[in-house]
Order: sequence, then C-alpha cells, then structure tokens
Amino acid sequence: MREQSPRDIPGWMIVRACLLAIALAAAAPASAQDPTPNEIIVTAQRSGAPMWTIDTPRGTIVLVGEIRAVPKATPWFPDRLEEATAGADRVILGLKPKVSPGDIFRIIFAGGKITKLPKDTTAGDYLDPVQAQRLAALEAKYDQDYTRSSFLITAFDLLARRLGFNRDTGKDASDVVEKAARKAKVPAEPVGTIRGKDMLDSLAEAEPQSHLPCLDAAMTATEIGPELVEKRGADWRAFDVPAVMANPLEQALGQCWPWADQQVGGELRGQWLAAIDRAARESGVTLAVAPLRVLAEEQGVLDQLEAKGFDIRGPDWRGPAPPAQ
Repeated sequence: MREQSPRDIPGWMIVRACLLAIALAAAAPASAQDPTPNEIIVTAQRSGAPMWTIDTPRGTIVLVGEIRAVPKATPWFPDRLEEATAGADRVILGLKPKVSPGDIFRIIFAGGKITKLPKDTTAGDYLDPVQAQRLAALEAKYDQDYTRSSFLITAFDLLARRLGFNRDTGKDASDVVEKAARKAKVPAEPVGTIRGKDMLDSLAEAEPQSHLPCLDAAMTATEIGPELVEKRGADWRAFDVPAVMANPLEQALGQCWPWADQQVGGELRGQWLAAIDRAARESGVTLAVAPLRVLAEEQGVLDQLEAKGFDIRGPDWRGPAPPAQ
C-alpha cells in the first residue's frame, strides 16, 4: 500500500487536528502551570516545618523557622519543602562567612588561644564551687579532663559528643531548600556575609568568663539527658515554638558563640531584618530559611517585624503572657 503523504490528507482533517491540540493545551492540568502563591504556601506548610507568612504590597514572604540537627525520628516531609522551593521566585538562606587564606592561618596560629584556657590557669580559677562540682561530676561520668579546655570547647564537647544532639540526624531545612533551589534554578542568596576575620577575632579575643553562660547551659542540658534532643524535634514539628525556645538544649546553643557574641550575634540578627525588608519590596514569593531562635526570641525578627506593622500569620512564637501582678 502506498504510504500516505501530507498532501493526501484533507484540509479539514488538518484543521480539526490543530483545534484538538489547542483544546488539549487549554485543558492541561493545573500542575503543569506555575503554582500560585497560595499553592506554594500550602505545600510548604505541609512539610511540617514551622513557618510564618507575610503579605507585602507586591508579594508574599514565607519564613521557615529552622533548628539544626533535626533528629531522624522527627516526622517531617522535606520533599514538600523542596516542591515549594521550586515554585518560589527567590530564596534567602543563612549567613555566608567570607573566609580568606589569611583566615586559615589565623585559625592555625590562634588555635591554642581558642581551644585552651590562658596559660597557667585552669577551670577552677573561673568557676564557682557549684559549677566546679557539676563539671567534676560530668568529667567523672564521661571519663574526660576539662581542666585546661576553653569553656566553649568544653560546652561543645558536652552537647555534641556526650548529649549527642547532632547524632542520627535527618535533613535540615536550609540544606533542603538550597539544593532544591539549585536544581530548579530558583535565584538564591545568603542573608548576608560576615568576614571570617571578624568572627575569629571575636572568638580569640573573648575572655574565658564570657563563655561561662554557655558552659553552664551546656552542663544543664547534658545533666538532663538525651531526651531533650527528641523533645526539641517533636516540639518543632508540633509548631510549639515557645517549648522549643524553652528547651535547655536550644537555650544552650543560643548561649554559645557566635549567637551570644554581642558584635557577631548582633550582626547576624541585623542582616536578617535587612534581608526581609528588601524582600518586602520584591514581587512574587520569597522563601527564607532562618534560625528559629533568631525569629522567635524576645525582640527577635518576628517581634521587630510586627512592631513595623507587618501582619504575620503562623504559629504563636511568644507563649502565654505572664500573669498580671
């Protein structure tokens, strides 16, 4: 049989085929189209991470409150946050330190100053009797000697290696969003930058006493035990932001460098406010992942945004008001 050529096909059939193609395209399912802002928000919320939305004159800001080291046992759904990220117009991620070769040498030469107490001093020279007794009990329990270690290093050892808060963890929200934005070619930028020199100098120049609140909070969390880790993740997933903020583990992390450093911590918080102010002038959907403590702490980003008149929708971040006197 002779193969039919296009010239043998009646004109009415060609017209009909074209009309059918147009009709099918018009009837394409909504999933093939760009998601609406509301669809992006709903998808992000279904991930299980606590978040707040702010409507601006030209668009919407979605603020995801992140805790680092989410336990694998915490049942949240990173794939839904990935899907929401792919539909966003832009993404804001955490701070990006600017580290130079000189900063690497600075770490090498300042290593002892950062990791050890000043020469000829021991922990007992700075601790009160109760703190010294508590530290001695932890040394005996874990067969460790913290006599000469800087209080910051001791605190990190207690939280990471003894309490194990960063052990058996799943995906963090910022990592999920960063990878999803890169895959979907969504513009992403850090909230700001800070020079590695400034961070290291603030750490090297800090007096040992400045790290005592960090050590004290780390000892408290470690004394309570690993159940704090699971509870922190469960409260985060339940959107119980005040409970997360009150968790001794979260309080310990917030009491330690760099967050407790007045200069560095203040700059970190200020850059988040500036980035959200910029996002409020953009059109479309901006998805930002910020540390929960920066958002929800007293006079933190959420408090300050509300004071500026923004209408913030999302979970309560303050907790119950104290009873009237």
